[in-house]
Amino acid sequence: MALAEPAGCTKGGEDNNPFPDIIELNVGGQVYITRHPTLLSVPGSLLWEMFTQKNARSLARDSKGRFFVDRDGFLFRYILDYMRDRQLVLPEHFPERGRLQREAEYFMLPELVKLLAPKLSEQNSLGDDPCQSDPEELSPGTDTARSLASAALPSAVSGPGGTGGAEGRRAGFITIGYRGSYTLGRDSQTDAKFRRVARIMVCGKTSLAKEVFGDTLNESRDPDRAPERYTSRYYLKFTFLEQAFDKLADAGFHMVACNSTGTCAFAHEQTDDRIWTSYTEYVFYRE
Repeated sequence: MALAEPAGCTKGGEDNNPFPDIIELNVGGQVYITRHPTLLSVPGSLLWEMFTQKNARSLARDSKGRFFVDRDGFLFRYILDYMRDRQLVLPEHFPERGRLQREAEYFMLPELVKLLAPKLSEQNSLGDDPCQSDPEELSPGTDTARSLASAALPSAVSGPGGTGGAEGRRAGFITIGYRGSYTLGRDSQTDAKFRRVARIMVCGKTSLAKEVFGDTLNESRDPDRAPERYTSRYYLKFTFLEQAFDKLADAGFHMVACNSTGTCAFAHEQTDDRIWTSYTEYVFYRE
């Protein structure tokens, strides 16, 4: 058990404080350790309400006894930092300001919501989705608008010099890859047993990846990447290659190269079946 509840409750006083001084939280699968006074630092907030209850047993817990909150575990670090010193400090080119504002609203932190609001107003004046913090970022809601603008300005999209691409559809490469495994019997390759694709990874410029895949792009492994930087840590929330191909084709990308490697990882002693692992990449380009 991660929490020593009886000892913690004894130190805090059973009548006045049923919670230990050190609190372990499981927020969306991410574990945080903080002090009980930190969670009470903003009176009237959701965490203040949760951890001023007299009955600690009424709160949800995970299998290890940690208090469980079903929210975005990666963004909660900014919520907790704010509750520690009442300041908002975000990385440069922070791409999830809108989502963080939504978390601040959920945790009932009105001052934090106000701190996030001015950035949103600036971006609204540029015509971008209010959930983004950088004008180069594209959200799912702006894909349709960009497609219409590109159709209205074909010369900007397909100009040989690419001078109008920044206003329409920007040129660039996107690489998607996946790892797989399959079993081959000794008699025939037609007996191959394939496992489904576990994860489709996305490599390329951040802004292009967000434009093409929108809200189906999982950015949790590299959440603070600037729009014009490159990443190889994004992956898709779905596992169908054809669906990824369709999205790339709709965005004007064409496959220009692909490669695959295979390695025999294991051979069964009795059946002589061989289990192979493979890694495959597809490279797409848009002029």
